[in-house]
Amino acid sequence: MSEETKPAKKPKKKHQVYTLLVEVGRKDGDGLPEGATGGALVCYASGVDEAEAVRETVAILKQAELAPLDVSGYGSLDERLAEGHDIPPEERKLMGRALEENSVIIAQMTPFFDGERLDDAAGEA
Repeated sequence: MSEETKPAKKPKKKHQVYTLLVEVGRKDGDGLPEGATGGALVCYASGVDEAEAVRETVAILKQAELAPLDVSGYGSLDERLAEGHDIPPEERKLMGRALEENSVIIAQMTPFFDGERLDDAAGEA
């Protein structure tokens, strides 16, 4: 094959870090407190797009014996900044770590009790 007929290489997509909110149910060995009915996790996940970040996050949470029920995406760091979000230095540091390690970082875990769910907790904020 000559140089002219070789297919052009696709440029590698740059990884970004996405902010995800994951609602989890109960499962044996999940590590949630006794009496909790589920919980919510704030995660920072690296991916070439948000869909990949969601897939990787769900896979890792399942490996950790958690039961993901729903995932809400809040965009990449650049998207969040463009929307005017105030992102504190400690949050940026965790995002940087997720990008550097190409990983999923769980930044916060909030257990739910007495059947409350994410939409219930959000309504009280």
